[in-house]
Amino acid sequence: MSKKQNTKGGRLSSPRRPKEMFGGAKKGIVICETCNIFYYKKSWHHDADTFVAARANKDIPVHFATCPACALIKGRQCLGVITVKNVPAAQKTDLLNLIKGYCERAFDRDPLERLISVSQSGASITVKTTNNQLAQRLGRKIKEAFNKVKLSMAYLREPGDVANVTIEFLPK
Repeated sequence: MSKKQNTKGGRLSSPRRPKEMFGGAKKGIVICETCNIFYYKKSWHHDADTFVAARANKDIPVHFATCPACALIKGRQCLGVITVKNVPAAQKTDLLNLIKGYCERAFDRDPLERLISVSQSGASITVKTTNNQLAQRLGRKIKEAFNKVKLSMAYLREPGDVANVTIEFLPK
């Protein structure tokens, strides 16, 4: 199968997102005022050693701002919603531990992937995350960990990127 070519004879590349969407790369180091993670070389980091090494022997400007995850939390927004229905009482503690542990490991890998809240009402649990992909991965992990579970994923239309994941424990 041949690749499509544009009129100038070059290969078509995937469309790039405009700089206005992400604001482009910031100059220097940006430290979040709320959670103290920092932005350096186009990504957010926890590691203080990286921050110290970046500042060593260089005159790099330091700015303070709010990271995207903290901005979502302050604005009472989320990009991932997981609703778990009909949770058996015997498995509720295991499910909550799985959710918290999985989100802690995700935060260790990427400081922008965070668990916003876990709320319970009756036999249902609602989980909100700052990242839609975290919600999808967590939903698949819950399905993998528990037997007799039905998983469905839905996405809101543009301009939102919210992932709605619904997990239902089936009766035995």
